Amino acid sequence: MRTDPYPLYKRLRDAEPVHRTPYGHWVVSGYDEVAALLRNPELSSEYPQDPKWAAQRGGQDSPIVQATRSWMLMRDGDAHRRLRGLANPVFTARAIRETAPRIAGIVHRIMDEMDERGDGRDVDLIESLAALVPVTVFCGLGGLPVEDRDLCRKWTDALGHVIDPATDETTRRAMNDAAREFGAYIAEHVAKRRADPHNDIISRLLLADFDGGKLSDDEIIANVMMFFMGGHETTVNLIGNGMLALLRHPDQLRALREEPGLVDNALDELLRYDAPIQLVARITTADIEVGGTTIPAGAKVMILLGAANRDPRRYAEPDRLDLRRPDIRPLSFGGGPHYCIGALLAKAEARLVFTELLRRHPDIRPARQDVVWRAQVNIRGLRELRVDLVP
Repeated sequence: MRTDPYPLYKRLRDAEPVHRTPYGHWVVSGYDEVAALLRNPELSSEYPQDPKWAAQRGGQDSPIVQATRSWMLMRDGDAHRRLRGLANPVFTARAIRETAPRIAGIVHRIMDEMDERGDGRDVDLIESLAALVPVTVFCGLGGLPVEDRDLCRKWTDALGHVIDPATDETTRRAMNDAAREFGAYIAEHVAKRRADPHNDIISRLLLADFDGGKLSDDEIIANVMMFFMGGHETTVNLIGNGMLALLRHPDQLRALREEPGLVDNALDELLRYDAPIQLVARITTADIEVGGTTIPAGAKVMILLGAANRDPRRYAEPDRLDLRRPDIRPLSFGGGPHYCIGALLAKAEARLVFTELLRRHPDIRPARQDVVWRAQVNIRGLRELRVDLVP
């Protein structure tokens, strides 16, 4: 599954796109079925209210479960609309355009540092580039000191396990330590920005108003934590998985190099081809019919975004990477009311990375044939990707 989950996804789609597992939960893998479920208001994201889910993460009173109760990612209905409405102005197309020069400056500095460290041989593109861009960008835009990016990244890596289907004691301890420490760290900066606002995300969240309401400090702290986690995972893995796909398809890498204007369509195809987030989980609040099958109320549903993106009913030759593919609508950022709020920011960062990396290096080759995948199930990403960069 870690190396290549797509053959199993194909078996699922071919046999039963809406499948009840022996464990009792449901797995949905077809494109139309997944798209319908993501838009269905009778599916709940409020996993923190589930005692079993909370117990696997340290219990109802644990720091991580307390934080997730304020995450817009895990709220529904009016509570979700309120949180999203207050935070949305920070992530609009206009807001991203305004910050584009700052993002470009950060990307260029990270690439300068990467290029200055050696001769370009056997460079780990994850550690030297992909993992640094989102955390540095969010520190810079968010109102946190950029020199603290390694500390923020350590906390973010630990927090990412909260959406794993299952956790062990070591993981639970690490994510709760991170939630406690990161929360206290963000709280210090919220207090500073309240006294002295700047043009950054924390300041904007403090000033945000939606239908006459404002975010509490606890809600700001929790959602800044969530933005770091979500933004880091999607962007790192979009860059890493995307670069690996291009290296394994030299004709497509050459096409993007020769035609930089392809980059926006290329990003959608790379997101479709190997999604950074492979699945999302929901709980049904009523009987739901999808794909001719009824899923009963109270069922746990695993929605396979990665499988849906390769459904041959939606895409011709879905296992082929084609940067010129028409009408690409990947479900990699989810859909419906929970569509990833930071999708435009993630794509802006990735666009700059791919464009600048190919501009600087006329030849990029794998330094090794093997790659190292991370151990998580729903987050699909590389632990390292070693390449030779020719300046």
